[in-house]
Amino acid sequence: MSENTLSTLLPIAGWDPKRAADVEFCGGADPILPTPFRIGETAAASLAAVGLAASDLWKLRAGRGQKVGINTRHATASLRSSKYMTMDGKPAGAERHPIMGVYPAMNGRWSYLHCNFPNHRDAALAVLGVEEEDGEAVRRAVARWDALELEEAIIAANGAGGMVRSIAEWARHPQSAAIASLPLLEIEKIGDSPPEPLPEGSRPLSGIRVLDLTRVLAGPTCARTLAEHGADVMKITAPHLPSIPAQEYDTGHGKLSAHLDLRQESDLETMRELVREADIFSQGYRPGTLARRGLSPEDLAALRPGIIYISLSAFGRKGPWASRRGFDTVVQTVSGITDRQGELFPGAEPGPQFYPVSAIDYITGYLMAFGSMVALARRVREGGSWLVRLSLAQTGRWLLDRGQVPESELQNVPQDFTPEEIQRWSTSSEVPDGKLGHLAPVVQLSETKPRWSRPSVPLGYHQPAWPERSA
Repeated sequence: MSENTLSTLLPIAGWDPKRAADVEFCGGADPILPTPFRIGETAAASLAAVGLAASDLWKLRAGRGQKVGINTRHATASLRSSKYMTMDGKPAGAERHPIMGVYPAMNGRWSYLHCNFPNHRDAALAVLGVEEEDGEAVRRAVARWDALELEEAIIAANGAGGMVRSIAEWARHPQSAAIASLPLLEIEKIGDSPPEPLPEGSRPLSGIRVLDLTRVLAGPTCARTLAEHGADVMKITAPHLPSIPAQEYDTGHGKLSAHLDLRQESDLETMRELVREADIFSQGYRPGTLARRGLSPEDLAALRPGIIYISLSAFGRKGPWASRRGFDTVVQTVSGITDRQGELFPGAEPGPQFYPVSAIDYITGYLMAFGSMVALARRVREGGSWLVRLSLAQTGRWLLDRGQVPESELQNVPQDFTPEEIQRWSTSSEVPDGKLGHLAPVVQLSETKPRWSRPSVPLGYHQPAWPERSA
């Protein structure tokens, strides 16, 4: 149940177990969608932790806590929120590239190719010796490879993918052992500075400035979640970085969006100026990438004492894969999730299958937001600069550790929610391209209703300059 899962998060914040009584869950329990994994209950617990952290900040402002409400079914729908987007009444969700997928390799093994971004697609095709985006040619080429050798070759070519493993196989892998040695979420003080009161404002995060340097889903979901509680969020990316417009609309609610090319010294200096006036800095580049630009946690703690630095990686900070790129689907592949999903819910063709949602991505985003708000509250109470660290693989492990729904309960599970439910959970925004229909925030608070005060916009829509702090 969600209550039990929430109990694993409360110690991270140092909260008394009695805090769970401030949350009311509704909407039932897993299975909500066709998967044995407890994605709904875990999403609901993560969002409940977000709500409690927002309540904590509100108490620091107003002297009053808040009750938190979570609908587990709505929380589950949020794990594929792009699916429910419309633009002027027509479906507007992101689609996976047709080359992306799981293919049979030699000796009965399977290989996953992550091909949504052009650079990763080009790397996979180059390794396979396939010149055009031809699914059948890719299938024939993969069939000639040993799956483990293909995994390593694609990583060496700066691509992304992996060999399908069982849960038992992954448990024996040295990277799995490294992840098991880490907590789900780390919140560490990395510098001294005086306590800082929250800015004046009418919402939990009013006046808090967030720089979002993350991409795809997990990190952007964190910043979107902070925005729904009143933070001023600025998304920073660059024209040369690949993106998927539908994903940006899904995760862009509440954000400003500006372009900065951190390879250019002038843009790097602009970034430093933004950091000096920021409160939270969220990044998901591979370990060491931003350190080369003078934007490591220690660099920013010196530049802006009191900064909250969120660092997201694919496979954690320890182990042989610590510097390896990865995505939700890659983690599912290598850790046994797709293998087990395919056993219980086979697709049109035999073989491994993904979750019906992007559970690892979105839940990681919620956990990032939770951790950043806990760190922010600590800055108010005791001062200091703080580092919040987590990874997709750590979230994936936490999900697996929640156990599986008994197979006897997995019969006739609905594929989707009812249209009436989606309509009830949805709202709309006027965006530059038209009227965007999308899911509303899941978390319900008794005093400050979560909402986004800015609509999603295309990348680079604004200038890289802070507006007045929101009230």
